[in-house]
Formats: sequence, structure tokens, C-alpha cells
Amino acid sequence: MGVDAWKNSWVKKIMRIMVTGGAGFIGSNFIHYMLENYEDINIVNYDKLTYAGNLNNLKGVEDDHRYSFVKGDICDSELVKKVLKEADIEQVVNFAAESHVDRSITGPEDFIRTDVIGSFTLLEACRKHEIDRYVQISTDEVYGSIDEGSFTEKDPLNPSSPYSASKASGDLIVNSYFVTYKMPVLLTRSSNNYGPYQYPEKLIPFFITNALNDKQLPVYGDGLNVRDWLYVEDNCRAIDTVRTKGKPGEFYNIGGDNEQTNLRITNIILDELKKPKNLINYVEDRLGHDRRYSISSEKIKKLGWTPNQSQDFINSMKKTIEWYVKNSWWWEPLIKK
Repeated sequence: MGVDAWKNSWVKKIMRIMVTGGAGFIGSNFIHYMLENYEDINIVNYDKLTYAGNLNNLKGVEDDHRYSFVKGDICDSELVKKVLKEADIEQVVNFAAESHVDRSITGPEDFIRTDVIGSFTLLEACRKHEIDRYVQISTDEVYGSIDEGSFTEKDPLNPSSPYSASKASGDLIVNSYFVTYKMPVLLTRSSNNYGPYQYPEKLIPFFITNALNDKQLPVYGDGLNVRDWLYVEDNCRAIDTVRTKGKPGEFYNIGGDNEQTNLRITNIILDELKKPKNLINYVEDRLGHDRRYSISSEKIKKLGWTPNQSQDFINSMKKTIEWYVKNSWWWEPLIKK
């Protein structure tokens, strides 16, 4: 073995990953997870910094030599291509999305632009860059509502809101890039996430912060809509499992095996914060409100993943509530916007 070859044999492989939407809730948790679990990694956080993008989510990693930030829109083809080339990106994990159902009902245009056009723009740039792996982050909402049983990856898509329709459209474009171009894409569809750094428009942080301020908690309809709740760190482990062990061209459901009604979530929050039940305010149901979401995670479990913290729901909820109690510096400026 020559001297150069001998030296190279000792050089550790650095994995270069671009995380789009990395200043958002799940994206920032994923970046924390990756930096905590991998030494030989470089992460470029590419984020437009819309209202839900918050660099405070990444306090503690700004000075990490393995991390860098680029402010950018995934619809900006030229900037995406520039970053992929200059950072020599090998893998992309796409969290960038508009994701709030209520906002999609009042203003669907942004959802179509980011979730559909943005996904296409990013895919096309990655195809030309000959990326090693592309992971698209989607949602269980693309399947629509189900009264009994659980959706599998083979079930048809039946979205109910402009948000879920835009995500379903992005999913189909991702699949087309595998079928047509044999691009190494993977896709995850997770159930409702909860945990630190979630923007306080979503149900759990919205109700926690309202309760802390002795404000009413508006519960849609009878409060018996059912969601499968997934602790965000479990989702980050699942996404990384798909990234490393998943088969290109495959879709993977990620559920918490933890179905709860909105009303039970509300009562857990009030009980933990020792707040009165008269803070509950039943309001008119949301337009197109799906009754129950449920997905089967059997496929990803075959890769060795399980939703550990999600299944201990009371403790993970207590941990989530405690985080918001201790980090009012993070959420108070957001609810004043």
C-alpha cells in the first residue's frame, strides 16, 4: 500500500447532508438528533425562515463546526443547486413545508407553492446533482380519515384539506422521480408529532401555552377526534432509520401506536398544570375535520425501529409540558406575533 493510500485508509468518511426546513419543529429536532448521534457528519440547514422557522430552535449548535445555515427557499432553483454543489451534498432530508391545516383552509396558495412546486424544484436539483439519498417527510393526513383499522403504505391517498392535498401531491412527484429516473428517494409519513420547539399554533403547545396564561382552550366539536401521537424524538430516530436502512422507492409509515382524543389531550394538560376544567371552550368544528387518523408502522418496525417514548404517553407528555414551562423565553415572543 502506498503512502497516500495508507493515509486515506485512516481518513474517516464525512457524510454531508442538507436538511431543508431545519429551523422548523421536526427539522430542528432532527438536526439535534443527528449531531448528538453522529460524529463524522456535516449538516447544512437550508431554511426560508417563515413564521414557523426559528433559529432559536438550534441554540447550542450554532458554533458546532459540523453545522452551517443557509437562508433559502426550496423554490429557488439556482440557490438550491449552488448549495448542493458548493457543500458537495450527498443526501437531502426535506422537511420544508407549510403544515398547519387551519392556515391551509384560509390561504391554500402558500401550501401549493411550497409543498408541491418546492418539492419538484428540490427533486429536480437533486436529480441533476446525482444525490445519493433523498428523504421526503410527509404526513399520515394524506390518507384521510378512517373509522376502524389502520392505513398501510399500500392504501390509496384521500386527502381532505388543502394542506394534506398539497403533501399528497408532493408524495406523488417523489414517487415519479423513482419510477421515471430511478432516483434514490425514500418517503416517511408520520402521525401527529409533539415535543420541544413546536410552534404554538399546533394543538399541544397551543393548549399548554394558553393554559399557562389562563386562557381558554378551544376544542373543536365534541373533542373526540382521534389522532395517533408520536413523540418527536421517536420520529427523528425513525427518519434516520429510513435514511440508513430503507429501500429506495419505498414509503414508510411512522406511528406512535398511541391513539388519543383531543379531549383527553386537553385534560392531561390541564391536570398536569393544575388548571381548572372551565378553561375548556367547545367551538364550532373545523371545515373538513377528519374524525380519526391511524396508520400501521409494521413496515418500518421490520427495520428495527419502535416508538419507545410515544408508547409511554403520560411521561412523554409530562416531559413536553415541562419543557414549555421552563422555556417561556422561547414561546412567549411567538404568541405575541
